[in-house]
Amino acid sequence: MRLLLVTAVSETLPAEFWQGVEQFNNQQYYACHDTLEALWMEAIEPDKTFYQGILQIAVALYHFSNANLRGATILLGEGIHRLSRYQPAYADIDVKGFLTQSVLTLKTLQQASLDPTAATSLQLDLTQFKILRLEHEGL
Repeated sequence: MRLLLVTAVSETLPAEFWQGVEQFNNQQYYACHDTLEALWMEAIEPDKTFYQGILQIAVALYHFSNANLRGATILLGEGIHRLSRYQPAYADIDVKGFLTQSVLTLKTLQQASLDPTAATSLQLDLTQFKILRLEHEGL
């Protein structure tokens, strides 16, 4: 299997989900949160927790962009926890890869929180932090 950026609509999740993924991948974290929250509020399990995990990670990155390191750390941890049961993949999303990126980011935030001077100057390159879709060979 190869990975690709999500660009096509899946048959299993609504178009709004893929809109939220596109917003996340374009670093529009607040818009992603709004899009996925609307889905999350109406969803049933197992999609409900899946949406919530992604939107919590989006909000964490939004908090980080506003220098709220504590809020970013807390929500990133909660999102990771919620998504962990969906590994390695769910609805053609590479959850394992997304969680790997999330855990690395969480570790960076936790390290920075131990050194207040580092926390004020912490820079993260979020351009590579993407939600990826599995591409099935032969399809």
